[in-house]
Amino acid sequence: QVQLVQSGGGLVQPGGSLRLSCHAARSITSVFSPLTMGWYRQPPGEQRELVATISPGRATTYADSVQGRFTISRDNSRKTVTLQMNNLKPEDTAVYYCNARTSSGSEYWGQGTQVTVSS
Repeated sequence: QVQLVQSGGGLVQPGGSLRLSCHAARSITSVFSPLTMGWYRQPPGEQRELVATISPGRATTYADSVQGRFTISRDNSRKTVTLQMNNLKPEDTAVYYCNARTSSGSEYWGQGTQVTVSS
């Protein structure tokens, strides 16, 4: 079992930055390290969509809409994955969710955190 606890988010003006963190509470490093970690978001009235992923080997993928603005990273010793969001746009407004996926396909989700980009 993997428990994901998110922090960060909030209200920011267009062009601003925010940082989201996700900590695998009550997990040991040997459990966290093999996980593929990701961030998803769900804009108001829309379906959840993939934002970024990072593999155990630190290979990253990004949605086209955030490429060049968002950066996903992981610290296995701290069992944490981070999403640095720069040059935020109003269309980035959404509830953001941390995701962990095991090699067998099991998935775990964080509690979600609101990001609002508005002037």
